[in-house]
Amino acid sequence: MEQLEHDIKELIISALALEDIAPDDIDTTAPLFVKGLGLDSIDALELGLALQKRYGVNLAADSEQVRAHFASVRALAQFVTAQGKA
Repeated sequence: MEQLEHDIKELIISALALEDIAPDDIDTTAPLFVKGLGLDSIDALELGLALQKRYGVNLAADSEQVRAHFASVRALAQFVTAQGKA
């Protein structure tokens, strides 16, 4: 799981062009939106597309579920693993 979390951090950085951030700068359990990394809804769309391309995951239409999946890097890694895509 640690490797997947690191890979997702790298994906976040590359997909969102976060040039001044290294994977180790992103706390695995910190919120990705508002507090924590401070991403917004546009970032969520871009990250969702990147996750679909890289891992072939299917993001649910239920906004509450999507919000839960995008809560943190750890939540994203658990989601990818649960879909059997890691």
